[in-house]
Amino acid sequence: MTAKPSTKAIVVFDIDGVVRDVGNSYRRALADTVEYFTDNTYRPTSLEIDQLKSEGIWNNDWEASQEFIYRYFASQGTPREQLQLNYETIVTFFQSRYRGLDPQNWTGYICDEPLLLQPSYLEHLTQADIAWGFFSGATRASATYVLEKRLGLQSPVLIAMEDAPGKPDPTGLFATLNHLENGLETTSTVIYVGDTVADMYTVGKARELQPHRTWIGVGILPPHVQETATRCEAYAQTLVTAGAAVVLSNVEQLIPDTIAELLINSH
Repeated sequence: MTAKPSTKAIVVFDIDGVVRDVGNSYRRALADTVEYFTDNTYRPTSLEIDQLKSEGIWNNDWEASQEFIYRYFASQGTPREQLQLNYETIVTFFQSRYRGLDPQNWTGYICDEPLLLQPSYLEHLTQADIAWGFFSGATRASATYVLEKRLGLQSPVLIAMEDAPGKPDPTGLFATLNHLENGLETTSTVIYVGDTVADMYTVGKARELQPHRTWIGVGILPPHVQETATRCEAYAQTLVTAGAAVVLSNVEQLIPDTIAELLINSH
């Protein structure tokens, strides 16, 4: 028997690093972009990308790419005010790597992203009377590609990049809840599952703005940090410091029993 929590729970998932492994897609496209716009002189390492994202404001990989380019040239003595960077050009190059060059038939890195959960996992949540949805900084097209085409979900509740301000602004998280609750019950405990500092900050800001309900941040270790125990521990500590109640190595470990425990411990 699966323990059913006495309080209703809603689980909202981030997508990148939680539902799909983007180590060789988004992050690779980011590194390609920085390398291209620094004239093949600088390519950020995986650790450097983590360090930038640990600042909590670079959830958007297009903006992160631009920031890396700015910082590289600043380190070479050219202040950002003197650079003529065109953001749209950066985005276009990034997308040519991530999606591919054909806008209709994607052939880029997105096609090879390993999935980190299976549809059966979400079905188990539904059976345990736990509502779920998605709030992601990914574009709607990219998020829909993985949720509907890869996972086979039928019109899941999704708030994507075009629908809300970027994290850590919690507007998109609130919008996801509005869809899931349909304006009826606003007493459910909300669990937001993410893999970055910005995700955990989002939970903290949601708690500040809507203190009448319980907010729980669950951190997930993305695959790229799980290569060494040292990096794993450091990344987990970063998420805990940012507000995670618990850190898991895979999203499918967040089973109904674990959710029930989180609910008990949060009250």
